[in-house]
Amino acid sequence: MNNPFLGTGVAIVTPFNDDLTVDYKALENIVEYNITNGTDYIVISGTTGESVTVTKQEKKEIVTAIIKYNKGRLPLVLGIGGNNTVAVVEEIENTDLSAFAGILSVAPYYSKPTQEGFYQHFKVVAEACPVPVILYNVPGRTAKNMSPETTLRLAKDFDNVVAVKEAGNNMGQYLQLLRDKPENFSVISGDDDLALGVVLAGGAGVISVIGQALPKAFSTMINLGLEGKAKEAYDLHFKMMDIVSLIFAENNPAGVKAVLSQLNLCATTVRLPLVPATDQLQKSIEAFLSNFDKS
Repeated sequence: MNNPFLGTGVAIVTPFNDDLTVDYKALENIVEYNITNGTDYIVISGTTGESVTVTKQEKKEIVTAIIKYNKGRLPLVLGIGGNNTVAVVEEIENTDLSAFAGILSVAPYYSKPTQEGFYQHFKVVAEACPVPVILYNVPGRTAKNMSPETTLRLAKDFDNVVAVKEAGNNMGQYLQLLRDKPENFSVISGDDDLALGVVLAGGAGVISVIGQALPKAFSTMINLGLEGKAKEAYDLHFKMMDIVSLIFAENNPAGVKAVLSQLNLCATTVRLPLVPATDQLQKSIEAFLSNFDKS
């Protein structure tokens, strides 16, 4: 079966105008830039999209806009998650998911559930969701790691739990997932710096932050990895290592918005409590891009 979550997905930003309204022209340009430069699928309303400061109405409008811009060309994934299980299920049940290949659902944050709590939360989510579910483990943000055993228990118990976006920045955990996973379950890197290594070890690809700014180079690297062409892939990885470090030096998505600003795709504006990248970071990004061949 064709896997819509193979290759390079991007966690798309929400560009803002100076008055903090959504900049839909910039959003259209970023979507088109990614479609025409090798991105395989687009993830809407993730952390990188500043989902926690986007209102419910804005989220609906952003979704409608991206569906319009995409014109059915790439698979779309919608972020629906949180630490209020009932509210997550209500959003799933009240959202038209017909345009989406799946949802990305983050492990409950702040509440720090036990492993059984993670399982029971995602059990309810999986049973309510009419489309495939990608689990999202990001302990650096949620304050609690969902263990590989819990992830794989969910993968084995629910047919529509088809993948995990693993973002623990822990190669050992990736390898455990890859070794023990069911055949039809995908392990997707949520760490740009580890993505190539994960792919070469058997991962399905990446949901990337920097990929939306450098889609041609990053997707080429991932495709080379999927083909087992390690040397060629690592040549590209080494060229992008510095920019991956830079975009996470202060906060995400301020870093990648600074890159997109240098590419004339959107402003650096973010919503509080985030603040734009400092002048020093923007100068470092500018210096990197001036020496980087994006083709």
